[in-house]
Amino acid sequence: MANKVQNVAELTESFKSSNAVLLTEYRGLTVAQLKELRKSISKDATYAVAKNTLLEIAAKNAGVSAFDGQLFGPSAMAFVHGDAVTVAKALRDFAKANPLLVLKSGVLEGAALTADEVKKLADLESREVLLAKAASVFKAKMFQAAYMFQAPLAQAVRTVDALREKLA
Repeated sequence: MANKVQNVAELTESFKSSNAVLLTEYRGLTVAQLKELRKSISKDATYAVAKNTLLEIAAKNAGVSAFDGQLFGPSAMAFVHGDAVTVAKALRDFAKANPLLVLKSGVLEGAALTADEVKKLADLESREVLLAKAASVFKAKMFQAAYMFQAPLAQAVRTVDALREKLA
């Protein structure tokens, strides 16, 4: 009994401290496959296999209602503490290679996600790629602005040079 209370407390803390939680069903996966999955997401998430009743109690304790009615069968949660897009991609790719893993739903910063929305999240580019693209757009705009400020001055210099040549 004390062990279950401790498990619920740990799961509740995982729900509260995660910026995203993804619910999966792992029916038929081997221990080696689950170990491989855990390793693939270990940088950004922890993958917890627990009894559905314990997951349900922990979710309610954390104020998460998105998984109500979905905790049946062999369920596991990916508690994301890093980049949610990276974890969603890893789970999607693992599910493609191992069809026994099923993405059921998720929660991203308090908003409930369906399985399709989790797959759309996996299709997004990673945070680093998006930041790099934004930086390149800002850099291009800065060069464009610098050119626009410099153009009238350069044109004035060319006009003055043309007048000097004409007078000489």
